[in-house]
Amino acid sequence: MAVGVRSDAPAGQGALADVAGWLLRPAAVEDVEVIAELRAEVMRPDLERLGRYDEYRVRQRFRDSFSEQHTSIIMVDDELAGCITIRPAEDRLWLEHFYLAPRLQGRGLGSVVLRTALEQADAQGATVALNVLQGSNARRLYERHGFVLESEDPVDVFMIRPPSTPRTPDRRISAVS
Repeated sequence: MAVGVRSDAPAGQGALADVAGWLLRPAAVEDVEVIAELRAEVMRPDLERLGRYDEYRVRQRFRDSFSEQHTSIIMVDDELAGCITIRPAEDRLWLEHFYLAPRLQGRGLGSVVLRTALEQADAQGATVALNVLQGSNARRLYERHGFVLESEDPVDVFMIRPPSTPRTPDRRISAVS
């Protein structure tokens, strides 16, 4: 089932200033190589800055961890624009492989896709975790959506976001004897 936002949606309800209609579709095995290339393109500047870019490894890490079952492809105007993986693990969901084509970054699409994924996690009452490279601009996106620092090392920043639940009035139950 595809999930998406119409390009004529009212402002504040998922409208994108510069991006027409988008949708999420299930990933297929045939998507692996194009996503591996997208990952290499998107991650290259941060990996080079950290002295960790390896032409082969950046693609192979995606190939080795690709989960068709947990990955959604971001489509814009019938073209592959990115992907997002939400993988269940123990006491949380892991947000992994969230890549968006550079030509579409900075236009609100990443926020809308992330908000969609987080709404689904919230409906499950699930904490979402992720890691982002030290110094990556993506960290600001995650912080805007409620992620906080869990731990970090010289390369990675690990972040979590507890489920967001609507506030309910404090109702105290009194015991009647």
